[in-house]
Amino acid sequence: MTQIEEKALDSAFKFAAPIAVNSPELQTLLDFIALGATERDRDRILPFNIIDLIRRSRLGALRIPVAEGGAGSTARELFEVVIRLGDADPNVAHIVRNHFSVTERILRSERSERNRRWLKAVVDGAIIGLATTELEAKRSGGGQVVNTKLTPDGNSYRLNGTKYYSTGSIYADLIFVRVLAPDDTTAFILIPTNREGIELVDDWDGFGQRLTGTGTTTFTNVRVEADEVILDTDIDKDNLPYNIVPQLFLTAINAGIIRSVLRDAKALIHKRPRTFYHAVAEQATDDPLLQQTVGQISANAFAAEAIVLAAADTLDRLAAAKAQGEEAETEAALAASLSASKAKLIVDDLALRSATLLFEVGGASTTKKSSNLDRHWRNARTLASHNPSHFKARAIGDYEINNKPLPTRGFF
Repeated sequence: MTQIEEKALDSAFKFAAPIAVNSPELQTLLDFIALGATERDRDRILPFNIIDLIRRSRLGALRIPVAEGGAGSTARELFEVVIRLGDADPNVAHIVRNHFSVTERILRSERSERNRRWLKAVVDGAIIGLATTELEAKRSGGGQVVNTKLTPDGNSYRLNGTKYYSTGSIYADLIFVRVLAPDDTTAFILIPTNREGIELVDDWDGFGQRLTGTGTTTFTNVRVEADEVILDTDIDKDNLPYNIVPQLFLTAINAGIIRSVLRDAKALIHKRPRTFYHAVAEQATDDPLLQQTVGQISANAFAAEAIVLAAADTLDRLAAAKAQGEEAETEAALAASLSASKAKLIVDDLALRSATLLFEVGGASTTKKSSNLDRHWRNARTLASHNPSHFKARAIGDYEINNKPLPTRGFF
């Protein structure tokens, strides 16, 4: 980006406070993000400038209470924003997924001095990345740590090891890492990404979500302070046994993709200079088959959004359940996990079908690489593949038939 472009951005975006859900500033930001999304995806232009705008807007503080400097949004309001962000650019939405997931963990935990310090960093604009996956683990998503270990070093520690699929971390200020503590128990750390010994490599080569920086993170003798480590015994450790936010986040992005597909479908029809010789109308806009196809995409977008927000409502009920005791909270968490799991099965399917219907609207000319309309399907398929639907459906079925609780790790 040139200095002139940077100055133009500075003058266009002035954020006096953390950006709010219904503010005109948020819509302006989303419109700007959408403006170059197609070109960024097609030409693999990493959106560092976009993430910097998000940092400056303090969008990452959406869920932090107003009393603590944030925007005080509900879970439903957060996912409304995620859908809108997924519509603008699903890569950008995915980049901040781990930020909101980790922030949610901190918010649910008891307040401590370091807990407040981390929340203050988010309020000031810090973006959090994640590094938890190890390819040496025998089962994906199980939380097993094999080679990323803390070793004592006086009153602090040193960290060595390698993580993979570190989505968003190349853009982040802080990184949340699952580690093996000296007593061989699993712990987490939250440390700055610019600390000496951390190497973030953008080696993700997937056909979709190409800009998320889902690469390899290597830790070589990295210093870790004692108060940066979250042990199982710590009072401010989040003990909720479900990972609902990160799984619903992906589903919400796919709901946003359907919105984007609908917009592209309408634009294609209005721009079509000709139609098939055997079509029943001279103008594409008057063709009942094209009208039907766009109507189906529109219905898919409506249904996907409604489903995601219904699942988000169950997250908002968790806070009230927590006040009623552990049993009530666990029951509410199970209900929220079931809702998010069911949402994934339906919304992912709607996203993939809608992305395919787009080519029924435009015909063969829409497959040109320059149009990059395949990005919708590629991105939706990549997002859906993070947690294969058949595993999710089986777990739901086992619960319905045998009353077996859902898994509590990975994307549940």
